[in-house]
Amino acid sequence: MATYFARGGVRDNITTPEKREALSQALKIINKPLRRVLLLPPDHTRLNSNAGELADLLYAMLSPGAEVDIMPTLGTHSPMTEAQLRMMFGDRIPLDRFKVHDWRQGVRHVGDVPGSKLKEWSEGALEDGVRVEVANILFSGYDLILSIGQLVPHEVVGIANYTKNIVTGAGGADAINKSHFLGAVFGMERMMGRIDTPVRKLFNYEVETFLGDLPIVYVLTTMQKDNATGQMAMRGLYIGDDMETFTLGARLSQKVNLDLLEEPLKKAVVYLDPHEFKSTWLGNKAVYRTRMVMADGGDLIILAPGLKEFGEDPEIDRLIRKYGYRGTSATLAAVKAQDELRHNLSAAAHLIHGSSEGRFRITYCPGPGMTLEAIRAVGFEAADLETTTRRYPPDTLKDGYNRLPDGEEIFYISNPALGLWALKSQF
Repeated sequence: MATYFARGGVRDNITTPEKREALSQALKIINKPLRRVLLLPPDHTRLNSNAGELADLLYAMLSPGAEVDIMPTLGTHSPMTEAQLRMMFGDRIPLDRFKVHDWRQGVRHVGDVPGSKLKEWSEGALEDGVRVEVANILFSGYDLILSIGQLVPHEVVGIANYTKNIVTGAGGADAINKSHFLGAVFGMERMMGRIDTPVRKLFNYEVETFLGDLPIVYVLTTMQKDNATGQMAMRGLYIGDDMETFTLGARLSQKVNLDLLEEPLKKAVVYLDPHEFKSTWLGNKAVYRTRMVMADGGDLIILAPGLKEFGEDPEIDRLIRKYGYRGTSATLAAVKAQDELRHNLSAAAHLIHGSSEGRFRITYCPGPGMTLEAIRAVGFEAADLETTTRRYPPDTLKDGYNRLPDGEEIFYISNPALGLWALKSQF
């Protein structure tokens, strides 16, 4: 277990040649014959991770001498289209090198986490064991598996990536369901932006106990939007196969991806890029990442021009439409009463995460792919996108506090996936 490369700082900006050199250095230290390599980057919903460029660089470095496959770690997300693959990974990698993860049918059972562990980690809130399944392709004789992804505050695990990318991104139904539900019942606000959480313990246990023989190495990025250029900057790059590698990058993420404010926000406006956010399953990052900073009685307005569905998976979409974002008590009651929700705990967890628990108003402003009636039916308030965009034009607002011509003050977030907004007193 080792860290093969580590570089990062709050003002660092790692260039493409430097990324290439870092990857080359790590491969030299790994120092083993590489005939077959599997890359596990995220999908286009994590476009700002820079995993697309890193996968492209790795393919160019490895493919002359090795057979390289790429499987985006979809989790429950929809398979990527050709246009999405090209947008994220460029034109160099042949399309037949991309594999599709099937979280329901394309997985192998590798072990079970006992309920006693879940009870311990959740402080008694959850006692179910976990059936651990991961993608069959991981056992196809690869000499090296490179898991690529971004370290950023996350509503389920605390800080995203590392072992999460394996057991949920490339994982099966029960591990996805139970991990999401564990985070929800333990309390999202207790975990977001933190390194050591019950869900992180679960993910690490699953990989260390059941997948220890796989040649997995993690390529982890810490990204931040550069205020001067408006572009994403790589503040840190960490390559290794142990928790220390993750911790080094996670500490930098805590410095560059946490926006800690003095006072709660009375009104926040969040924009969801239509290329990245087409569902509330993903778009509710606008809720997850601001919930800790929203004032009681406040307004969260979400501009969602690309919204067309609630769940990325058809069954989860149906469950969201049926049960809606009604808060923890209503969701837990539904889980207790309804088998279909009890067997899809990730959906139940999402319904909890996506609610304001009645503290503040959430108003979605969808584009033509979603009706206002459908938005209201799942428990949100809804408003016309065109009218609201005229009031709060994204192309003229800056990230952070804005005062409008009529004196109204709002807080604007151009992409909720880039960080976590909370109160200083909470950290």
